[in-house]
Amino acid sequence: MSWYEEWFWSDAYTRVYDHRDDAEAEQLVDLIEHEIAPASGAHILDIGCGRGRHARALVRRGWQVTGLDLSEDAVAAARSRVADDDLDVRASFRVGDMRTPVCDGCADGVVNLFTSFGYFDADAENERALAAMATALRPGGWFLQDFLNAPQVAESLGASVYETEDGRTIHQDRWIEDGRVNKKITVRQNGHTETFQESVRLYTRSDLTAMYERVGLEVVALFGDYDGGNYVPDESPRLLLHAVRPT
Repeated sequence: MSWYEEWFWSDAYTRVYDHRDDAEAEQLVDLIEHEIAPASGAHILDIGCGRGRHARALVRRGWQVTGLDLSEDAVAAARSRVADDDLDVRASFRVGDMRTPVCDGCADGVVNLFTSFGYFDADAENERALAAMATALRPGGWFLQDFLNAPQVAESLGASVYETEDGRTIHQDRWIEDGRVNKKITVRQNGHTETFQESVRLYTRSDLTAMYERVGLEVVALFGDYDGGNYVPDESPRLLLHAVRPT
């Protein structure tokens, strides 16, 4: 089993990233609304949608959303949450591999958020995933990818992080090797220990823009945070790329 299948399927994942919440999702969707301004009722694909926190925020703004994720548990959770919020009329979710196009030209916009990219060992497979996202866009459609800012990660990555709360201890060993940022995550609670891996290809801005060009996407703007701040290579916490599929 690949690391991302084991890790994203686990309850431990939600505990480690519980600070990535609905408020943060709304902040990122504010950026989409203000900077991209999709038309009312636009169809947006959320690739690597996880449990649907961004999808729910998108639907609340009046857009139609289709979410795709490899995790059956995550998709089930996303479906349940939009139903609980009475948002399921405008949202649907499916299980699938991001390397396979959802459709050909059916989407007004595609989002790929919270570093849901760079998981595969081979660059060709990561590019295949990006090509599938581009294929799903109609001509003139837009794309937003939220990724790590490689220079800032390389500068600031600490070797170890410890967190203790409510009897739960999370220990993360973190390092960069062979162009990937890696984590070994150990969760201890109630005398039980679980260990997981995380490994993401540390693509730079130039790596990604070259890849975009090869799959037929044109970058039109860069942002360095969820507030729409300018991208500063050594300082910005994130790298957000806004691109379009030319007509």
